[in-house]
Amino acid sequence: MKNIFALQKINIKSALRQISISGQKCLIIIDKKKKILGTLSDGDLRRAILKGKKLNSSIKNIYKKEPFTLVESSINSENLKKIFLNKKLDLIPVINNKKEVVKVLYLEDVFKNLNSKVIKNNIYTVIMAGGIGSRLEPFTNVLPKALVPVQNKPVINHIISKFCAYNYNKFYIILNYKAKILRAYFDENKENIFLRFLEEKSPLGTASSLSLLKNKIKEPFFLSNCDIIVNINYNDLYKFHEEKKYKFTIVVSTKQITIPYGSCKLNSDGSLRKIFEKPEYNFLANVGLYVMSPEIINYIPLNQRFDITDLLEILKKKKIKVGVFPIDEGSWVDVGQWEEYRKTLNYIDRK
Repeated sequence: MKNIFALQKINIKSALRQISISGQKCLIIIDKKKKILGTLSDGDLRRAILKGKKLNSSIKNIYKKEPFTLVESSINSENLKKIFLNKKLDLIPVINNKKEVVKVLYLEDVFKNLNSKVIKNNIYTVIMAGGIGSRLEPFTNVLPKALVPVQNKPVINHIISKFCAYNYNKFYIILNYKAKILRAYFDENKENIFLRFLEEKSPLGTASSLSLLKNKIKEPFFLSNCDIIVNINYNDLYKFHEEKKYKFTIVVSTKQITIPYGSCKLNSDGSLRKIFEKPEYNFLANVGLYVMSPEIINYIPLNQRFDITDLLEILKKKKIKVGVFPIDEGSWVDVGQWEEYRKTLNYIDRK
């Protein structure tokens, strides 16, 4: 049985991590006697985070207190598919007459290969691979950042594999620095994917190259840095973008930082007002993965320096809502700097 059981005393951070490790979208909340108390979905956690709940907050007021369950003696296998579809469930707890969970029915077991079904057939992934990668020197003195090796294959192959696992197999790769090397690599290592290159003449920021996509993509598309590996359900991310009707969605990682010292707050005259012992701060860090609707490309100027932050400022001024999709900090790694690169080697081993 998968690790999807949790006590109601756990906090949001622990629940996010457990969902990430279990590979499921939902936890079953139980008491010490394994009696069901409710269910907690990844959507419940995202909504709580976006409403400002701290990562160390209890899940007690977040999880659903009256979950749908089936009694062990009343399961009808012929009706299971209808139940899952009509109620839009990821799992169903099966209980006995004492409300103890004796079994769990999973959506993917009822609908085989569910994750392999794409939402639409013409969804592209754009990988921005034109950067110099100065933080990874001396590797990037020889190789483009996208070809930095992680466990015997370049990081860009890991990125492509994550999308292909969900049958998103159409890619644009944006090039600049050491473009010929990256082209040559894919000439020698052809994958069973649709792959096209777009090359910017000079590096003009993290978003300027997206102007090259104009009139090439008609549906919302994934946009990824070339030095991150993100282990999430890409269908969920895309559906979130579509269902919320966002034009731009940012994937963010929950980050909790503890200052290992007492932090002093002062009065206006410089005297001590209060001291906080080892204060904790919560952040939502930009991962470098997005979903972008094609009309946003029109806001990107030609042939001038332009970063993602500039684009977000324009969207804000235009009052275009930008979505935020929180994930657990253990669900991604940044290969773009040495300290994180070393962590990545262990991360790949675990996956």
